Amino acid sequence: MTSEKILNEVKYLYRNVLNEMGKVIIGQEDIIGSMLISIFTGSHALLEGYPGLGKTMMVKSLSKTLGMDFGRIQCTPDLMPSDITGTYVIEEDPRTKQKKFRFQKGPVFTNVLLADEINRASPKTQSSLLESMQEVQATIGNNTFPIEPPFFVLATQNPIEMEGTYPLPEAQLDRFLLKILVKYPSVEEEDKIIDRFTSENEPDVKAVLDKSKIINIQKLTKNIPISNEIRHHALRIVAGTRPSKENKIAKQYLDYGASPRASIGIVLASKARALINGRNYVSKDDIETIALPVLRHRLILNFESEREGITADDVITSIIKEVK
Repeated sequence: MTSEKILNEVKYLYRNVLNEMGKVIIGQEDIIGSMLISIFTGSHALLEGYPGLGKTMMVKSLSKTLGMDFGRIQCTPDLMPSDITGTYVIEEDPRTKQKKFRFQKGPVFTNVLLADEINRASPKTQSSLLESMQEVQATIGNNTFPIEPPFFVLATQNPIEMEGTYPLPEAQLDRFLLKILVKYPSVEEEDKIIDRFTSENEPDVKAVLDKSKIINIQKLTKNIPISNEIRHHALRIVAGTRPSKENKIAKQYLDYGASPRASIGIVLASKARALINGRNYVSKDDIETIALPVLRHRLILNFESEREGITADDVITSIIKEVK
């Protein structure tokens, strides 16, 4: 059982991160909170939104605020897998003149890896991230190199209907715990953004956490208790996404539902949400709120949903109501 003192400390650290990020990012607290939930569960997140909404700045600022090393990949159609994992280079000893191979690490060997516009990279390059995301290692030739924890991939993605993009494979999509939608700021928020970034002194952030604290918070997250009733509620929501005679909404709008990995994701992310809010228990509201970012990229919509303009979020919301 996690003590109240520890819960309050984590909540205080969470507020500190939000306040520090607020120096650079106007609004978007829910987006930052979702990214922190992903990090506190040791998972990866996918941010989707139109260009120019500050996705890259958010990820870069967050890594600095958390006191972690940062690496960036600008995904383009000609990006090769070796550009991510690294490659062997020939090196000559200046004294002996002997040549030998030396492994030069790629940007994946970091703590926070930003895969910018991941859906502009070719499927072959996208899949090269799979091993690193799942196994926290990279294999080059016959050698496997571990990636020092903590390690997170925070990828940004343009909406798929935009020109020059490749859909992410379902297997890789499933490796992301959350798909976070980044929307346009309000008029008031945009006015503050203009004022802040057109002045002489541009804002900057400082570290308020470090790697060891983040690893400790990850352990605390798994220790947050969840009742059988609340866990079963999460299970019913995920099971409700699988088309069958009993699941009428899923049968009408979905080709495929979510896998057991989604059930694990909802419970784990709900524990993190409870922790950052200073609670020693998972509520039904945690489950239902976190269900949207956990499930929206794991559902395959059918022709009927596209014809009626039904989104994955619409289906998930209806299933939650049906389960209630």
